[in-house]
Amino acid sequence: MKKTALITGASGGIGSAAALKLAEDGYDLYLHGNTGKEKLKELKEACSMAGNDVLTIEADLSGKEGNEKLLASINRPIDLLLLNSGMSYYGLMTDIEEEDMEKMIYLGVTSPYKLARQLVPGMIQRKSGCILVITSIWGITGASCEVLYSMVKGGQNTFVKALAKELAPSGIRVNGIAPGAVKTNMLNDFTEEELEALENEIPAGRLAEPEEIAESVRFLASNKASYINGQILSVNGGWHC
Repeated sequence: MKKTALITGASGGIGSAAALKLAEDGYDLYLHGNTGKEKLKELKEACSMAGNDVLTIEADLSGKEGNEKLLASINRPIDLLLLNSGMSYYGLMTDIEEEDMEKMIYLGVTSPYKLARQLVPGMIQRKSGCILVITSIWGITGASCEVLYSMVKGGQNTFVKALAKELAPSGIRVNGIAPGAVKTNMLNDFTEEELEALENEIPAGRLAEPEEIAESVRFLASNKASYINGQILSVNGGWHC
C-alpha cells in the first residue's frame, strides 16, 4: 500500500528537493506552499511523473486561518509529516515588529504543534508513522541578530525530543534535521562577498545543496532509520560542531 506524505513549505528549496526524493520512493504527496505558486505547480508536475497522486495546498501557516485551511484539505491518512515551513529575520531583537514576531512564532511553533496534534491520532491508530522537522543549526548554537529565529528553532528541537518519547510506544518516530548554511532563498539577501566569507567559515568550504538535506529526509523517513527516534541530525559540513 502506498504511503502519503504531507510537506509544508514544499515550494522552498529544501521542501521541493525533499518532495522529489519522496516521489521517487513512491509516496503520494500533499504539497503545501504559501508563496511561490508557480514553483508549486511545477513541482506537482515533476512529482506526478513518477505515477504519484500529488495535491497542492496554498495556505499561510503564520496564522490560524491558514492552518485550518490546510487541515481541512487533508482527506487521507498521513504516514509522513514533514514540517518544513519557515521564515527568517536578520536584525537586532529590539528592532523586530510585534506582528512579525507573532507570525514567526505561530509559523515555527504553534502551527507544527497543531498539525501534529491533528494527524497523530491516525498514526497511533495505525501504530505507524513518521514526523520530521527541518530545524536549524541556530536552534542548537544560537545566533546573534537571529535571536527570534534561534528561539523558534530551539523550540522545534525540544518538540522533537519530547514528542518522540510520547509517541515511540505507538510505533511512531519523530526526528529533526538541523541544516547549516544551504543554497536556498533564505540567503538571497547576502552579497557575493558575504557568501564567500560564510563559505570560508565552513570546514567543508561550501554551502549545502538542498538535495543533500533532502537525502537526510529520505533516510530518516525510511525503514533504514527504524531505530532512530528523538534525534536532531546536524547536516552542516562541520560548521559550528
